Amino acid sequence: MLLDVCSLTVELPTPTGWVRPVADVSLRIAPGEALGLVGESGSGKTMLSLALMGLLPPGARVSGEAWFASNGDTPQNLFALSPDALRSLRGRALSMVFQEPMTALNPVLRVGAQIEEAVRAHEPHLDRDAVRRRTLAALERAAVPEPALRARQFPHQLSGGLRQRALIAMALTGSPRLLIADEPTTALDVTIQKQILELLACLQRELGLALLFITHDLGVVAQVASRLAVLYAGRIVEEGPTRDVLTRPRHPYTEGLLAASPSLRRKQLVPIPGAVPRLDALPPGCAFEPRCPYRLPDCSSALPDLRAVSVSEPRVVSEAEPRPVSTADSTAPVIPSAAIADSGLAGKNSSASAHLARCILV
Repeated sequence: MLLDVCSLTVELPTPTGWVRPVADVSLRIAPGEALGLVGESGSGKTMLSLALMGLLPPGARVSGEAWFASNGDTPQNLFALSPDALRSLRGRALSMVFQEPMTALNPVLRVGAQIEEAVRAHEPHLDRDAVRRRTLAALERAAVPEPALRARQFPHQLSGGLRQRALIAMALTGSPRLLIADEPTTALDVTIQKQILELLACLQRELGLALLFITHDLGVVAQVASRLAVLYAGRIVEEGPTRDVLTRPRHPYTEGLLAASPSLRRKQLVPIPGAVPRLDALPPGCAFEPRCPYRLPDCSSALPDLRAVSVSEPRVVSEAEPRPVSTADSTAPVIPSAAIADSGLAGKNSSASAHLARCILV
């Protein structure tokens, strides 16, 4: 096993006390495997990834274990490593593509200089020419056209898709064994989104890369991940093979996410009522109980444990008691989400759709 997370809990200080954006999370990723992590905004996906990278904000408390086999040797507990040991591991064996490349990249440094910095951090003995070659090779591996030109440009001179590829190139400079991708296709049009997903799949095959893919888009995760974990209010409520989870959801929250997602069949989207509860005002029992159409009296007082629901497949679900599997619309494939309006204007990046909108406003 490449990564084995056991009972991970993250606590953050607030004016009203300590809150838990991640609570008792356990997950496993094998070498070369892609695990999808989905949930609404505020469910704890990004905080979980930052905990694994050792990049939590000051004052945060972490409990639990995260055993990582960086070189195929004896696993190390990431939370027990010294800051220097974790720094040498981060970017080399464990790397991350951060959410929103425009804010993740330094706007006053050229793209090439930022990638060169990542190369030097782990291979300080390389001379200037070797670092330059490694940088251009990383951009080329990330399918960036004209890598020498792009390396001399600033982030604002690149399109959204190219900025995302630059971040991927930076994350791969150390040849990591595990890549954490935090919503790498957010705000990209569907054609660029497809190219990024194909790039990640290609890199995974060629490099034997394991992938923790974080997203809120069920259509995207269906194309990338072989296993899927659903996160709600900091806890995993369902986990199993992606196809089984998306076609036969067992938890009411997973069922609600699917009902609110567009599909190839024309149907009315059904939103989940309410919102993710505030971390400082979680219900005493199941966090999803106030929004759940199947809630029972025990749900408001007791927190259901994850339990196995399949013998043949490693699948677990958090529910108060067994209930019938939902099969409504289970054969309809999930497609990437799309905006719904009376009138729409679609086009690839640089197709002038934004300029047209500005002209209308003027």
